[in-house]
Amino acid sequence: MSRAKAKASETPAPVIPSGRLLGYARISTDGQSLAAQLDQLQAAGAERVVRETASGAKRDRAGLARLLKEVEPGDVVVVTRLDRLARSTRDLLNVLGALSEKGALFRSLADPWADTTTPHGRLMLTVLGGLAEFERELIRARTGEGRERAKREGRKMGRPYKLTPHQQREARERRDAGESLSSIARSFNVHHATIGRLFTG
Repeated sequence: MSRAKAKASETPAPVIPSGRLLGYARISTDGQSLAAQLDQLQAAGAERVVRETASGAKRDRAGLARLLKEVEPGDVVVVTRLDRLARSTRDLLNVLGALSEKGALFRSLADPWADTTTPHGRLMLTVLGGLAEFERELIRARTGEGRERAKREGRKMGRPYKLTPHQQREARERRDAGESLSSIARSFNVHHATIGRLFTG
């Protein structure tokens, strides 16, 4: 066997979907239309399309949860664009991880690289996952370094108080007298959590 043939035989083959093609279409508000997404998904061969009206930033999307629950090994979930499925890399990877655990595949019509039925698509998403993890590690490292530096310099971490020292003292006195956090917060025009932090810091 020639070297070229041997190399070709080692190339990973695409995964052949053995199940259904299930579409997921999402709009953010009732004033928008799903028509364009439905047309594209049906043209791509989707047997059924789960329709959802919800913000992409919302984590508890009922339609997406229902789709992830019903997918079976070999099924392919298809969307028109990645932002219809997720609004962040982390959310995207979480959804793809859930599909992978069920033995299902994924494809985005507008993003050819996001296609887990192909070796190239699986590689790109693996790299994306690695970059996301690398970014999380950098953030954790920077946060830890910042805490240590603040501790050495005697500075307190966290958001600065929105109240002056005099207002903080007054708020503590009123709280000690039995006034509610909400009532105190309203008088200073701040969120009740701002007052609550005075007693947890």
